[in-house]
Amino acid sequence: MRTFTGQSSGTPQWIVDLEQGDDRGFFGPGSAAWAVHGDMPTIVAGIRALLTQALHPGALAGVHDHSRYREDPFGRLSGTIRWIFTVTYGSRATAVGGTRWVQKIHERVVGTYPGPDGTPVPYSASDPDLLRWVHLAFTDAFIGAHLEWGKRPIPGGPDAYVAEWALAGELMGVEDPPRTYADLQAQLRSYLDAGVLRHDERVDDVVRFLRKPPLEPSLRLSYPVLFRGALASLDPDFRHLLGFSKPRGPVVWGTKMLLAATGAILGREPAAERAAKVRLARLDNAELGG
Repeated sequence: MRTFTGQSSGTPQWIVDLEQGDDRGFFGPGSAAWAVHGDMPTIVAGIRALLTQALHPGALAGVHDHSRYREDPFGRLSGTIRWIFTVTYGSRATAVGGTRWVQKIHERVVGTYPGPDGTPVPYSASDPDLLRWVHLAFTDAFIGAHLEWGKRPIPGGPDAYVAEWALAGELMGVEDPPRTYADLQAQLRSYLDAGVLRHDERVDDVVRFLRKPPLEPSLRLSYPVLFRGALASLDPDFRHLLGFSKPRGPVVWGTKMLLAATGAILGREPAAERAAKVRLARLDNAELGG
């Protein structure tokens, strides 16, 4: 569980805190966000998002220069999952507070990366273009993985999810994020068509690491299946830019079986969702005068 929550056992305090708050939050049980983020494909989506983000030299520089990904392979991923779940399941005040926590971290993520001709290019994690790219990569990864393997129906379909999660982008400072699935794909494609994305030695380094990270023994057998599933679900052009062809064999089926087995072990309802339901039940009881 450390991969996703940052804690090897037990329920992290930040999840328990989702029970607190005096409002119903930005989303709820009937939302597209709850349907997507509460399902097992989020496991694959996290890997897919990191692969996609690595193609942007500015986003990659932030990971390379400021992330302890070698010492803590999925520390950044678990931090992002914490923010996603906090915004999805927390009260509005909790969601805004969680966003400010991430933005405070972003203030320190600045530096330069080598441009195509070797000239240093400044970057900042708070730069609007990088914020947009990260939002696009994560939105695409989560809806893409869900469309491939998700069990929960999405109320309103993919467009509803993209429109709902645009609010999370706006909380982070993304201006006019996409609100339809087609617009999401078009904005992702614009980075590729403009030549912003690229494959270099740093991409190779991160991909090699993501392909075979130093995981806990319990994850070493299953992780290669998840990694290949993430590759298989990627847009072919992004996958090609990463230096991969489409994985051979029953990858999609194998990932489906692994996610089903994992769901049987962990339970279909994430702890964050259960915590949110405790808060909602308390609020409903108060409205009824209980």
